[in-house]
Amino acid sequence: MRILITGVDGYLGWSLAQHLTMRGHEIGGADAYFRRKWVEEMGSWSATPIVSMPERLRVFKDNFNKEIRFWEGNLCDYNLVEKIFREFQPAAIVHFGECPSAPYSMIDVHHATWVQNNNITSTMNLLFAMRDITPNAHLVKLGTMGEYGTPDIDIPEGFFEIEFRGRKARLSFPRQAGSWYHWSKVHGSNNIMFACKLYGLRATDIMQGVVFGTRINGMPEDERLWSRLDFDQAFGTAINRYCCQAVIGHPLTPYGAGHQKRGFLPLRDSMQCLTLTLENPPKPGEYRVFNQFEEVYDITELADKVQRAAATLGLTVEVRHIENPRAELENHYYNPDHKHLLDLGYQPSHDVDAEITIMLKDLMRYRNRIEAKREALIPDVRWDGRREKSRFVKA
Repeated sequence: MRILITGVDGYLGWSLAQHLTMRGHEIGGADAYFRRKWVEEMGSWSATPIVSMPERLRVFKDNFNKEIRFWEGNLCDYNLVEKIFREFQPAAIVHFGECPSAPYSMIDVHHATWVQNNNITSTMNLLFAMRDITPNAHLVKLGTMGEYGTPDIDIPEGFFEIEFRGRKARLSFPRQAGSWYHWSKVHGSNNIMFACKLYGLRATDIMQGVVFGTRINGMPEDERLWSRLDFDQAFGTAINRYCCQAVIGHPLTPYGAGHQKRGFLPLRDSMQCLTLTLENPPKPGEYRVFNQFEEVYDITELADKVQRAAATLGLTVEVRHIENPRAELENHYYNPDHKHLLDLGYQPSHDVDAEITIMLKDLMRYRNRIEAKREALIPDVRWDGRREKSRFVKA
């Protein structure tokens, strides 16, 4: 299958390009290198060293004996998107080309509006290119479980049955996003759903939980093929950040009470889920939603897991809560469904504890890189508009 990955230079995009190539698919990629610039703006860099895209592409060809056809540029430029579609004619598009950070979107009005414009416009451009050039293609859009928020009821996969004043209907489950970033993803989901209805397009919206890990199955040992792994406040997800803290002896830092619950899955299992989605497309006109995660944990449970795994490797680290910079519930009900991918054959390959241990071993070789950006580990972007570092507090 000919698959276009937007945001191919990112954490998930670069990993997926390798995974799909190993399965025999032909890969095209597009990127404007925004992720590199955003992380630098946050005063950080990837824990794993990342070479330039031209070198990445050369190393990729050397290891896989296949090429990624690559376009550099901003997906908000429709002329570029149209050019890519006409030249590559993708059968499927995996849309990772959006800003994926809640804190980044909450810095100020300029960051909030930039994230909204970038994420919504890039998705719209892909939809119109599909309509006009590849109407039978399948769009896989990376959404987020954060679109749902934390309602005090079970969370279905996208849709639910409701009865109101004696009438029943199947409706999109209400979204309760918690940041400007998450609202941009909600707007993107609504636009995709409408485009499928209006133009007969096919799309899968992946409501993904928090992904963590350094490896995918079958990944070559060549260090230059590793994906990035961020640990700063804006782009470092919870377990990745905890593991980076652990290898330099920094306290692990759950926010607030630390009982915020989220769905998590290892990077290698995210690859399996995305591949199952691509290789089992929906019907024309169908918009479907998959909740993609493995297990639900609260963020203090995860810190405790990292602490125990670190101890087995001779790393002594404490868990110390810090003031929560976000406006969110710190104790809440959370019970999302995740049946559709299991029905397609998803089989988790690693448990969380084993994957954390693998991560720690991998990251220990990059201890100096993490130590050099130690200041990036404590958040200073607050949802109330202030910009100051969070302080350590008692749990």
